[in-house]
Amino acid sequence: MDRPPPRSETRPERWYRQVGRRGWTAFAAAWGGYVLDGFDFVLITLVLTEVRAEFGLDAVQAASLVSAAFVSRWLGGMLLGALGDRRGRRAAMTASILLFSLGTLACGLAQGYGTLYAARLVVGLGMAGEYSASATYVMESWPERTRGRASGFLISGYSIGTVLAAQVYSQVVPALGWRWMFYLGVLPALFALWMRRVLPEAEDWEEAIADTATRPNPFRPLFTRPDGTPSPRRAALHLALTACACAALLVLFTGRAPSAATAWLLALVAAAALGTLAVRLGSPDHRVLYLALTVTVFAGFLYTWPIQALLPTYLKTELHYSADQVRDVLFWAGFGTAAGCVLAGFTGDRLGPARAYALTLAASLAFVFPVFAVRDDLLLLGVLLFLLQATSFGISGLLPRYLGSHLPVERRASGLGFVYNVGALGGAVAPLLGARLAEGRPLGQSLAVLTFGLSLLVILLIGLDVPGRLHRLADRRRPS
Repeated sequence: MDRPPPRSETRPERWYRQVGRRGWTAFAAAWGGYVLDGFDFVLITLVLTEVRAEFGLDAVQAASLVSAAFVSRWLGGMLLGALGDRRGRRAAMTASILLFSLGTLACGLAQGYGTLYAARLVVGLGMAGEYSASATYVMESWPERTRGRASGFLISGYSIGTVLAAQVYSQVVPALGWRWMFYLGVLPALFALWMRRVLPEAEDWEEAIADTATRPNPFRPLFTRPDGTPSPRRAALHLALTACACAALLVLFTGRAPSAATAWLLALVAAAALGTLAVRLGSPDHRVLYLALTVTVFAGFLYTWPIQALLPTYLKTELHYSADQVRDVLFWAGFGTAAGCVLAGFTGDRLGPARAYALTLAASLAFVFPVFAVRDDLLLLGVLLFLLQATSFGISGLLPRYLGSHLPVERRASGLGFVYNVGALGGAVAPLLGARLAEGRPLGQSLAVLTFGLSLLVILLIGLDVPGRLHRLADRRRPS
């Protein structure tokens, strides 16, 4: 009679052992990049009142400095995402960190609104590549069954970076001034050089490339005909569309549109240009999917970024908190986001990314209005912000997993980079929209209304998996 195997042999291997040394090395490097990314990006929101006072900016100009990084993100996501698909995820990660580090240094050297805005555009280019390259790199280095955790854990690094920035702000700005916050932001460049030397390449990408004779070129649909032959006319058209989108967004988000009618026209031009690029990049098989994912991400940024961009301003102007009090509140908000990202990783693997996202975001609605009802109780405000950010912004840690699951490996970095970073224009609209609404009512009230209403929209889009449903519907209608 055979003896039963030892108890230890019947137990499934723990998930963290399944990841393996290579997967954890990939995660550690990408997570560190996200920490530095969050640190660099949030700096402008922390010093916005100081910058506004020194350069004499109005509220809309100040908010546009937050929006500037989002204006260039779509282009950075497209370019660096294509680099990740063609040359590897590791090369794209390194290039992105170098870009946002140098852009942050340029912010500290800026002598006026124009040069600071230009530096923020460079930061946006780098941030876009960091998101798409790091997310695809980690998920393709982890086993399929643990990729929800990979996604959620990774995005928590961004929140830790924002917490570190708030801690540094309370020490550096009162003593040395706001520029030194940006000087410190160049340090990630050293991290990028180390990362380029020691990291292994993502396994999924290496396997996909090994099966093909040539490396993928995600831009091929932009300058070739459907039969694959070069088309100078198509190339010129898509370059013109890119230029139109860039110009329209710059005019729109620097407040240079002479009238509301012109602003709406520019918005339509930008939307048409970017939508056309999405359709062409997606090719006939994925064009509807690219558009639907972009709209979903846009709505996601609209519900999260009013608070992310304008919370420090709200705390300092309406609640009249000191630098130390702002630091304490942002600590609870950032820590809540990080905790929410970790929780999202486990719930995403257990329930699926779409269901976990929708259910957790629905729970966040209970905390939106209470957050902005608190005035003088610092502890209560911190606890409520922790809960709100954990269930609202924290659950967005599943976005890389949700988006990546819809995209093929050979175009995952470029596809994720494009749809996510075009959708991230919602982050450019959000602070400007919040600032506009606050011209007729308290800023806190405006932030609460925007966050609550747009959260409901995202619950429907992701909970019902609208992008996936539209893609399958379009696929069934396509002639075989």
